[in-house]
Amino acid sequence: MRLRQLDEGLCQQPMNDARQKSIPLLLWPVYAIWRLLSFVLGLTGRIVCAILGLLLMLVGSTIAISIVGAPLGIPLIAFGFLLLVRALF
Repeated sequence: MRLRQLDEGLCQQPMNDARQKSIPLLLWPVYAIWRLLSFVLGLTGRIVCAILGLLLMLVGSTIAISIVGAPLGIPLIAFGFLLLVRALF
């Protein structure tokens, strides 16, 4: 009986505190600049990741053309592809 009461009490509370928090008016410019900066850095990171993935795929396919370099080139192609997929999605 006691465990059921504890379970019911836990189920009524949210798992995390994900509600929308209001920003005070004086701090709003700092908040806006912070959001803009985080957006620009996130976008730049995605672009760098995509370029690096394409570059690794190009280098890997160039190395994989020779039979001797295939054990190194094929993993480079796979890693470059995974970086490109991560950048796109």
